[in-house]
Amino acid sequence: MASTQRILLLNGPNLNLLGQREPEVYGTATLADHVQAATQAAQELGFSVESKQSNSSSELVQAIHVARGTASAIIINPGAFTHYAWSIHDALASFDGVVIEVHLSNPSTREPWRHESVVAPVSDGSIAGFGGLGYVLAVQAVARLLAR
Repeated sequence: MASTQRILLLNGPNLNLLGQREPEVYGTATLADHVQAATQAAQELGFSVESKQSNSSSELVQAIHVARGTASAIIINPGAFTHYAWSIHDALASFDGVVIEVHLSNPSTREPWRHESVVAPVSDGSIAGFGGLGYVLAVQAVARLLAR
């Protein structure tokens, strides 16, 4: 696997508050902790990681557009954008690499409005409910899918 393969790791709204916001739901690890774990897992598999967090869907859409032709995969925790951001759905649909959706909690076990994902239909898979381990699992999934 070429060491130049790049994974874009995107995180949506309020994820900059991880470690402080609802630790009983999202844990005490910070976003930086999760990015570090994903980056380490990626480096062990011969990938580099570029990480971006934004509370703006337009910034995430722009990052996805830039990733076209420059990244092998996108791992995205869209946060609340999961449930209604059709612009992110459409941008991901235009990306020809692997897309993995990640959630720290399991949206299917939470409030009914969290049960639908507009990102899942344009993802190769979704990982939810495993806390920060989900980011590492997503990196491993990317490596396996790209090795096919």
